[in-house]
Amino acid sequence: MIKKILIANRGEIAVRIIRACREMGIETVAVYSEADKEALHTKLADEAVCIGPAPSKDSYLSMDRIISATIVTGADAIHPGFGFLSENSKFAKLCEDCGIIFIGPDSDVIARLGNKQEARNTMINAGVPVIPGSTEAIYDAKVGAKIAEEIGYPVIVKAALGGGGKGMRVANAPEEFENAFQTAQKETQMAFGDDTMYIEHFVEEPRHIEFQILADKYGNVVHLGERDCSIQRNHQKMIEESPSIALSDELREKMGQKAVMAAKAAGYENAGTIEFLLEKNGNFYFMEMNTRIQVEHPVTEWVTGIDLIKEQIKIADGRKLGFEQKDIHLNGHAIECRINAENPQKGFMPSPGTIKDMYLPGGKGIRIDSAIYSGYTIPPYYDSMVAKLIVWAKNRKEAIRKMQSALGEIIIEGIDTNVDYQYEILHHPDYLEGNIDIGFIENM
Repeated sequence: MIKKILIANRGEIAVRIIRACREMGIETVAVYSEADKEALHTKLADEAVCIGPAPSKDSYLSMDRIISATIVTGADAIHPGFGFLSENSKFAKLCEDCGIIFIGPDSDVIARLGNKQEARNTMINAGVPVIPGSTEAIYDAKVGAKIAEEIGYPVIVKAALGGGGKGMRVANAPEEFENAFQTAQKETQMAFGDDTMYIEHFVEEPRHIEFQILADKYGNVVHLGERDCSIQRNHQKMIEESPSIALSDELREKMGQKAVMAAKAAGYENAGTIEFLLEKNGNFYFMEMNTRIQVEHPVTEWVTGIDLIKEQIKIADGRKLGFEQKDIHLNGHAIECRINAENPQKGFMPSPGTIKDMYLPGGKGIRIDSAIYSGYTIPPYYDSMVAKLIVWAKNRKEAIRKMQSALGEIIIEGIDTNVDYQYEILHHPDYLEGNIDIGFIENM
């Protein structure tokens, strides 16, 4: 049995994992950079190890240092959280080679699904609907232009390796293609050290719908319903909710079945997310699979009552799922707002600094996942998200009202945040009516 877990991450997700481990009677090891010496996760874990300077490449992305910390502290397993090394197949393979349990799928699966083109081909073979697009890697703009003509405009050029909205450009007409391709390719070279591209038909005004799945080592796979992640800026999610107002029971069942098919086709184990684009006519297409826990996992936990972090650990420990698909029922409605240290009035410019004072809301149906506290200095080196505010209520209307109230109570002095911007979205007529798609922010 797993007795000690090293958390190869920081911030609120590290705190979240530590709390789950405490409840399971599992010891924890925190790792931290020099910039995170006073971070909350270092104080809550049973042990804490400094793994290097502030830059991520010298600390949270340093595989050798994290593996060394695991061995020195005698940890049985590593939980990668999200971001950093969570979807790095080389890191997962290194864990396997060192006899360390990686809490996630095995390295081969991560490698196959991490390459968007290979993941796409896997889904096609499994009968999961995919967006019309190229089937082979593309490196040249002229070759890409010919394929774009065959697919039909508008098209989107995407990095085969990558994520977070980087290496993506839309071309609405042939004359826009070359510039879109070259710009996306340069961006992916800078961000991921790779120039492999592929091309898809661009689905206009879709919703971003993702299905949470859990799969054990014995072939048991279930989905835990969907999350609507359509409120996003520059392909970065901002507000997520479950269930989606756009899905009928029939469509939910159909999409859920395809999500399970996708996971089985990939030979998947542990927690994962199948992401779809949903058109207004009800057609949906596989977009990608995330081989890790998602930032927005709390909304699924609210509506299903299932602790996803604990399930990840149990699966990694070789245990069977304790439930079947027929046991999964969505109850009520949950919404999550990502609270970032940034200034929307200044182009969402990051706002690191010291928190002078703060008040976070509470009460029935309100959850805060965060690692900040009064006097804490937010470093400038990492992602700007400082907290997640999640609410639950009997239905969407009540959940929105609860979120409006909770956002109105938040006080974080000393830095700029996007709280007021989130409050504005939660009062927007189209959001209230559920008339949203992935272009909502741009069209506000």
